[in-house]
Amino acid sequence: MGNKWHERFDTEEYIYGEEPNDFIRSEAGRLKNCTSVVCFAEGEGRNAVFLAKQGHDVTAWDYAESGLEKTQKLAEKSGVEVRTKKVDLLEYEVDTGAFDAAVMVFGHFYGEGQRKVFEKMLKAVKPGGIVMLEVYSKEQLEYGTGGPREADMLYNPKEILEWCDGHRVVHFFCGERMREEGRLHTGLAHVIQLILIK
Repeated sequence: MGNKWHERFDTEEYIYGEEPNDFIRSEAGRLKNCTSVVCFAEGEGRNAVFLAKQGHDVTAWDYAESGLEKTQKLAEKSGVEVRTKKVDLLEYEVDTGAFDAAVMVFGHFYGEGQRKVFEKMLKAVKPGGIVMLEVYSKEQLEYGTGGPREADMLYNPKEILEWCDGHRVVHFFCGERMREEGRLHTGLAHVIQLILIK
């Protein structure tokens, strides 16, 4: 079976653009004391490169080789370094406490895989570390401005809050935000945002 993400990113064009996600851009200051940052399901590298430009030591994980190649090209163009690794996040065993922060933007996984990946984000950061994410809520199906067209690949805000039990949530939002990110994320969207301290 082919890797649909490898095929999707296998273009000259950065299909989600070269600029970081607006939420990551606006909240990046919260990561100021985080030296090492890992970006989960990083795609074409726009957020990883942005965070590297802010002075972080960044590692990008994704399942698509074409996305990781574009991450390296964007990093080179931007004069920064980003480590990349091809990873199947549902199978990969992450090292405990290897990073100061874990970031994910629009990581698409089915059902139980969502929780599994979230738990790996938590595992990857040290105590006191930060988990930051923006994903599409199930409401996004009605908007049609990006993201999967299957409800099972979209997120439930109550479930995300349940997964945070025992940790300190410092930002949580579920609602509408404008997203202009390349040609596939365009217009008003329904998102869930989370910033958590482990």
